[in-house]
Amino acid sequence: MFRSVVAVFVVCGVAALGAQNAPNKEQKSLENCGVVMEEVLGIPENIPQDLLAKAECVIVIPSMIKVAVVVGGSSGRGAMVCRTGKLFDGAWGAPAMYAIEGGSFGLQLGAEATDLVLLVMNPKGANALLSTKVKLGGNASAAAGPKGRTMEASTDASMRAEFLSYSRSRGLFAGVSLSGSSLRPDNDASAEVYGRPITARGIVTGTSTAIPESGHRLVDVLQKNAPNNLSAPLLTTR
Repeated sequence: MFRSVVAVFVVCGVAALGAQNAPNKEQKSLENCGVVMEEVLGIPENIPQDLLAKAECVIVIPSMIKVAVVVGGSSGRGAMVCRTGKLFDGAWGAPAMYAIEGGSFGLQLGAEATDLVLLVMNPKGANALLSTKVKLGGNASAAAGPKGRTMEASTDASMRAEFLSYSRSRGLFAGVSLSGSSLRPDNDASAEVYGRPITARGIVTGTSTAIPESGHRLVDVLQKNAPNNLSAPLLTTR
C-alpha cells in the first residue's frame, strides 16, 4: 500500500514537472517562427542573399489570418530578431515578439493563413519599431521584396524602402505589399516567452538578454545564412 502511494506521488510529480517545463503558447509561436524562416530560406527562389545580409532586423509572422474577406484586413503575431550593437552590426540577438494588424492585403495573399517575412533595411526602421507602432507605407516606407539569389533581382523601390515584405501561402513564395498595415511590439507575448516583464527595446538593446530556448532555431538560421551585416560600412551615411 505504501509503495502504491509513493508511486502515485512520483507519477504526479513527474507529470507536474513536465507540464511546468512544457512551452507555452508564445514560446511555441516563437519556435514556429524558426521553422518558417528555415523553410523560406530553403526555397530555390527565395530572399536575395545580398538583401538578407544587409538587413538590420528580420520579422517572421507565421500563419497570419485574414479576418475580413470584403475589407481584406488581417492580423498576425510573430517575432523580430535584430543584429546586436548600437549600429546593428553584430551577431543576431535575442528575439522580441511582435504583432501586425490591419491593412488591405488579405485578398492579395489569396489564402486564409499566410506566413510573412519582413526585412528591416536600415537603423531608422529598426529604432522606430522598438518602442512604438509603425504604419507601413505611412510613417515607414515599405515595398514588396524582390526574389532571386542576388541583388540583380532588386528594384529601385526595394533599394529605398525601410521594410521589404514577403509572403508564403499554399507553397507559393513572393514579395507582397503590406501598405496600410501596422507593426507593433507585443510586450505581453515577450513576457510570456522570457518569464518576466520585458520590452522589445530591452530585449534588442540589452547586452545580457539571453536567447530563450524557443528562439534558438530562428536566431541560428539567420546567423548561418547572414552572419555579417554587409551594410555596416554604410551605416553612418544612411
